[in-house]
Amino acid sequence: MKFTRFNTIIIIGFLAIVGVIVMQLFLLNQAYIFEKKDMEDKIHFALQDVVEKIYRDNKSELPITNPIKKVSENYFIVNVNDVFENQILEEYLKIEFEKVKLELDFEYAIYDCSSDEMVYGNYISIDGKPEKFCADCFPKNNELTYYFAVRFPNLKQTYFKSISQYWIFTGVLFFVLIIYVYSVLLMLQQKKYTDLQKDFINNMTHEFKTPLASILIASNYANTQKEINENPKLSKYIQIIINQSNKLNQHIEKILYVAKTESKQIVLNKTKVNIASLIDLVKDNIVLKHQKEMHINIEFQRDYFVIADEFHLYNVVYNILDNAVKYSIQTPEIHITSKENSRGLVLHFSDNGSGIPDNDLPFIFDKFYRVARQDSKDIEGFGIGLSYVKRVCEWHKWKVEAKNNIEKGITITIQINKKDYE
Repeated sequence: MKFTRFNTIIIIGFLAIVGVIVMQLFLLNQAYIFEKKDMEDKIHFALQDVVEKIYRDNKSELPITNPIKKVSENYFIVNVNDVFENQILEEYLKIEFEKVKLELDFEYAIYDCSSDEMVYGNYISIDGKPEKFCADCFPKNNELTYYFAVRFPNLKQTYFKSISQYWIFTGVLFFVLIIYVYSVLLMLQQKKYTDLQKDFINNMTHEFKTPLASILIASNYANTQKEINENPKLSKYIQIIINQSNKLNQHIEKILYVAKTESKQIVLNKTKVNIASLIDLVKDNIVLKHQKEMHINIEFQRDYFVIADEFHLYNVVYNILDNAVKYSIQTPEIHITSKENSRGLVLHFSDNGSGIPDNDLPFIFDKFYRVARQDSKDIEGFGIGLSYVKRVCEWHKWKVEAKNNIEKGITITIQINKKDYE
């Protein structure tokens, strides 16, 4: 797998979530161990106090060895080595368990040496509901003579219940991991479709340019022939073919520029550019292209030389002016002004067009975005002109923004950094 920045971020994010889940499982295990030890300590202390009370009632001395033995996780036997009453034992167990706040169901049984079996068993329910005593759950211990056994049937469930919040957090983390993996799969699928779309656009535009170049060569050659020039209709048709072929070529070039910018194949060739002269050149080309009455006024305080890529800067100005002319309902009036501020040089491009709805204004620099309007179908374009403008400004680390004028039209502002102009 090729380690692109996208793939690296995905792997890091996945490892981070897995790491958090592993840590959560570790904490869950530690909480289980702590809860288990705490519960066993409570049981041990309670049973130890019960033994002390029995010895005190019998006026006997406590044994040196520990009389409490853990047989299994929920089963304990207590070696008393002296006679005791079952009613007194049950009362002591209830009192001592209540002291240590051991709110668990339990059942106990007493070994009778005369009958050599476990007798006097009872089930004590914490909520008072009668439960069946499990006589088979108390196996006989042949090594002891006087002892009793205590069993906690719901001890394991108590462990899991006491750490329920840890289970909830762990479940949430696993859910987050599933959502993350699902989202990554969707993004990878979408990325695959996007790459296919880019390849299709690149191949399509390159395949179009070859026959289009042949059409232009043939049309230009035919336009120079005497037979064509002497026939007004044929000359008109040839001119239409040439004009439409040039328009189609411009659209293909724009799509190619977008494809190049997406694949990061653009390399800026920065030089010192006279911004006023460049705008004058763009103005002349705009007038030649649209061949209609328009007023383009350039009001600069002085000559400015900008450090930029002249080719892309020309296209930026051209796209802005071309849009201003195309979307003007009446005679286009465009004012280009300059202003210096603390951050550098500001260029304002204001027109008298119909403006842009406030809801659409934040998105006009998005690729392929076109404002919904009645005349948009009659205006040529793919919605990539202003996207290209923003991309070029980002390459130069400039800022570009657009806002509606108070009366009519919009103003596009380009903030050029102080280090990029003289």
